[in-house]
Amino acid sequence: MFEIFVKKKFLVDYLKGFIDIHNHILPGIDDGAKTVEDSIALIKGFSEFGVTNFIATPHIMHEYYPNGPNTIYKALGEVKNELLKIKLKNISIDAAAEHMIDSNFENILETGSIMPIKKKYLLIEMSYLQPSINFDDAIIKIARNKYFPILAHPERYLYLHNRFNIYKKYKDEKGIFFQLNILSLCEYYGKSVQKMAIKLINEEMIDFIATDIHNERQLSYLKELKISDKQLKKIIPIIENTMNSFY
Repeated sequence: MFEIFVKKKFLVDYLKGFIDIHNHILPGIDDGAKTVEDSIALIKGFSEFGVTNFIATPHIMHEYYPNGPNTIYKALGEVKNELLKIKLKNISIDAAAEHMIDSNFENILETGSIMPIKKKYLLIEMSYLQPSINFDDAIIKIARNKYFPILAHPERYLYLHNRFNIYKKYKDEKGIFFQLNILSLCEYYGKSVQKMAIKLINEEMIDFIATDIHNERQLSYLKELKISDKQLKKIIPIIENTMNSFY
């Protein structure tokens, strides 16, 4: 009942030097930035609070965003060229992808069309409507191909909220890393997502944190996000682990 009197702090004040490993700032290839100008606006917005290192992760999603190394590196090149043109030299940007576990995932895995982070981690996701029927098989094949799976925003899969044992199975039995979206710490995606985000943090199940930013509206929410000292003490080690793992 006294929560309203707890002094909160802007989380972005603790993100200086952070590396964002999940975002959609590459232009024109998914539901993120639409143009190079959008990409630059987002990058400049991040730099205002000290984030200048990015691993862009556009969607690879069969029939919706059929991306691959060619489309992703082309978009990355456009952004890098524009950064050089406007002499924004302090920005480091690389590219990987957010892979939907769908009917085509195992095919692109076996043909080498995936886009891993730092050559060893594979950022994966499922539909928000239902779990992927081939999820377990996909995880086995990811491991066989010597990659470490990172499940993007586990807190956002509403169908798992009443099945917490599945989260534990993913972590303990399948060795999946969990990546939290920063905006899940507020009510941006809804109260139930926020509640699950906090529970996963309290259970020490979150390995990495990232923004998953798609547009300037989301970036504005990020800049205004405040958390308590109690939450901050639990999130800072996750921020540090993310930085230590991906620089």
